[in-house]
Order: sequence, then C-alpha cells, then structure tokens
Amino acid sequence: MVRKMNRPLYQIPVIFFASILLGFAYNAFLLPHKILSGGVTGVAMIFGLLTPIDTGVMIFALNVPILIMGFFHLGKRFIAYSVFSVLVTTISMQFIPTDLLQIDTVLASVFGGVISGIAIGLIFKSGGSTGGFDIIGMILTKKKDMALGNLFFIMNAVVIFFSGFLFGWDLALYTMVSIFASGKVIDAIHTQHIKLTLMIITSKGEEIKEQLLSRLYRGITILEGEGAYTKEKRKVLITVISRYELTEVKSIIKEIDPKSFVNITETVEVMGFFHRN
Repeated sequence: MVRKMNRPLYQIPVIFFASILLGFAYNAFLLPHKILSGGVTGVAMIFGLLTPIDTGVMIFALNVPILIMGFFHLGKRFIAYSVFSVLVTTISMQFIPTDLLQIDTVLASVFGGVISGIAIGLIFKSGGSTGGFDIIGMILTKKKDMALGNLFFIMNAVVIFFSGFLFGWDLALYTMVSIFASGKVIDAIHTQHIKLTLMIITSKGEEIKEQLLSRLYRGITILEGEGAYTKEKRKVLITVISRYELTEVKSIIKEIDPKSFVNITETVEVMGFFHRN
C-alpha cells in the first residue's frame, strides 16, 4: 500500500520535465519546419503559423473545454495533472527558441515525433495527459481496449489532411511520419492497454490472494494443484492484469513466496467484466 501512496511524489516531477521536453520537441523540431503535432495541438500549431497568436497560448485555450469534459469522465487528479502539463508546456514554449537547431526536415519529423512521443508517454504513465485528443483517447480506451498510439494516429488524420491543403503535401507527409513515430513510442511507454494472464503456483496462496485483492482491483480464480513429482499440495491463482500493474504484482509475489512458480502470458482479448481504469 505504501507504494501506491508514494506515487504522486514522483508523478509531478516527471510530468513537469516531460512537459518541458514536449515544448522542446515542438519548438526545436516541429514548428520551425511547419511539421504539425497531432490533435488539438496540431490545430493550435496551424493557428500559430497562420496568425500572430502564440501557439502555446492557443494550445491552452483550445484545451479548456476538453479538460472540462475530461473532469467528468476521468477524475479530478487526472485532469489536475493534465492542466499542470498543459500549463508547463505552454510556458516552456515561450522561452525555448524556434531557431535552436538547423537540421533536415526529415530528421526533424522523425526526432520531433520520437521526442514528443517519449514526453507524452511519460505524462500518460504518470497519470496525466497533454490535453486535447489525449483526453478523448483516454475516455475511449476506458470503454474498449485499444492501443492509444494507434487511436491517436486515426484521429489525427484530419490534422494531416488540413496540413496538406495549407502547407503542401510534402509537409503533410512529414507530419504523418512525425505522428506515426510519436504514436509508436507512446505505445512502447504507455502499456496499460496490454493485458497479461498470470498463473501463480504457490504454497502461500491465501497470503498472496489477500495482498492482491487489497492492493489491486482484480478478480482471482483459485484452483487446487498437486505436484506431479513431489505430490505436494499447491494453490493455483489465475488472474488477468494490465501491463502497468505487473511490477507491483511481481513485488507482492516475491515478498510473500519467492519460491512460487509464475507463468505470465500476454492476453489477446478479454471478454466479460474487466476493470479498465
């Protein structure tokens, strides 16, 4: 339980530095080459490139109604972290120069996408978001298991389309490369959509069961097992968890019964009730 209580202590610093990293990716790589980010941020970039309005300020303004919607679906802490992230990104973009690097457009699209993907993935993993389509994507993934990065890529097709008409189709393709790279990195870091099936064979089944039930919101099926060679009785615990919970589950098992046998397999699909928060 101590592990869960301590999480906010590192979540806020991670979101802070990741948001600055995101502002760096926008100003140093994407905006100088008119390569757009995805979603609401991409729309804000269009306004920033076509009007005197600062892109960072526009990002914040467009996010306000979406943040209000997320408040009712995703909880106070998630939205508080998201507002914090948007504010830090907006402020950092006022100080990071857009002529910091002089590199090729292809390299800018790839590295801008990768760096922004790292930043967004860390923000997601710390319990926040960068607003915009991120919040819409999180609401949708709560209802159905989907890879967040792939979902963003689909939603961002509109931004790519407008980018082609406004700035030329070469830049639209660079935008697509950037968004694709960002989505893949997000999925590599934010793995909550991945489900794992655990089969735990242990002589301390009751103790492990009690800890899992108290520290996770997951159902557990218990079977009676017997060693074919030793003839010793064992409990077989079967449960399905998200990839994000694996570290804590392994810690619980090692604390109680380091000699237990654990088989971990990736689950293709879960049918029926499964808590997705």
